[in-house]
Amino acid sequence: VQLQASGGGLVQAGDSLRLSCAASGRTVSGYSWSWFRQGPGKEREFVAGIRWSGGRIYYADSVKGRFTISRASAENTVNLQMNSLRPEDTAVYYCAASRTIILSSFRVPSAYEYWGQGTQVTVSS
Repeated sequence: VQLQASGGGLVQAGDSLRLSCAASGRTVSGYSWSWFRQGPGKEREFVAGIRWSGGRIYYADSVKGRFTISRASAENTVNLQMNSLRPEDTAVYYCAASRTIILSSFRVPSAYEYWGQGTQVTVSS
């Protein structure tokens, strides 16, 4: 499975961006999807994710109420709508997918088998 992330850019605080992650190579039916981000000098952190089993959605507390993750299965894509962006949201955003991930590891980067290349999001104050 190859993942291609897109949609990053330079915006001002309060603006919105929509990131997309497109999968190719095989259908991702049965995969869980997540977005992670890594800011300058920081570790990669979980942002949002959708579990395949039950479709339950999870968010990091820092983005809850501002970001929305959605899946378009027919198009093999997952989107991350980011509203009310803040300077602290500045990071490289990565999409990730896994067919085997379990709930206890859902927010752990190393638990994912497939990764996109990352897309830069910069929010100016």
